[in-house]
Amino acid sequence: MTELTGRTVLVTGAGRGIGRAEALFLAAAGANVVVNDPGVRIDGSGGDDAIAASVVAEIRANGGNAVADTGSVADWNAARRMVDRAVTEFGDLHAVVNNATIEINKGLERLTETEFDDVVAVKLKGTFAVSHWAAAFWRSRFDAGQRVDRAIVNTASGSGLLNPLPLQTNYAAANAGVAAMTTVHALELKRLGVRVNCVSPSMIRTRLTDPVPGMDETPPPGDLDPKDPITVAPLVAYLVGRDCPLTGQVLSVRGGTIAVNHSWFRGAQIHKQHELWTVRELAARLEALALEDPFDRLTTALGGALGIAGRDQLEAMMNARLSEA
Repeated sequence: MTELTGRTVLVTGAGRGIGRAEALFLAAAGANVVVNDPGVRIDGSGGDDAIAASVVAEIRANGGNAVADTGSVADWNAARRMVDRAVTEFGDLHAVVNNATIEINKGLERLTETEFDDVVAVKLKGTFAVSHWAAAFWRSRFDAGQRVDRAIVNTASGSGLLNPLPLQTNYAAANAGVAAMTTVHALELKRLGVRVNCVSPSMIRTRLTDPVPGMDETPPPGDLDPKDPITVAPLVAYLVGRDCPLTGQVLSVRGGTIAVNHSWFRGAQIHKQHELWTVRELAARLEALALEDPFDRLTTALGGALGIAGRDQLEAMMNARLSEA
């Protein structure tokens, strides 16, 4: 028996990239996997049932157990059906990996309402919808007296958490929301024996990151490729496993490095008692505090990975992209 034998895991967005790597890894570790993917383009348009089917075929060819689901996580009833599918096919559902996302990158003044809504619908609402139906099923089992370890693993991104990337109003907001939901749901679902964590991959080679400079670079043969989606899979397998004690954690993954994120920390502060601040006082006191410039933060987070020497070059590149988008 392998680590996940007998566990059933629903992986959304599992047709390509990180989700595919996770599905293959989980199946190889013994899990029954529901491979969910409608096969859409990066912007959410189109659809191809063959995408999920090909991953299922690969898993089965390697001796694993898997079924395909092509519903959209943004569709409330489709989210319910994929949870039902797992139970119908394998008798139970032990874990959900919310990986599905789309991306439409435009500057704020050009981003349309529909483009904002579409990204949020898949990334944020989709994570909520699948988690909701899984939690409803698990609540029914718990009320019936079943005590089984269960888990949700959400997927966020450095965009919205660590890297304030221009052109990603919708994507960054949705990913920050996913991280926030993770901690809320960890608190809510603990009573049902459900653990909820979040992984936040960075600089992983997928359809979404292909345009990023340096993503096509590969290490010498035999070395770990830090940009390969497989680098995320072992952490996900650990988080969905029976013996994992973690819950409420947001973990960044970059190559072989895994870091614990601590959300927003309270920084330097000013204090006044008994009367209102004046605008003049605020100007003098706040501007004297240690404040973080978002471009400095972005330079620190991405500068080395993009091969850019410093802040000025990075800002010029982003301004050029904004003018085009």
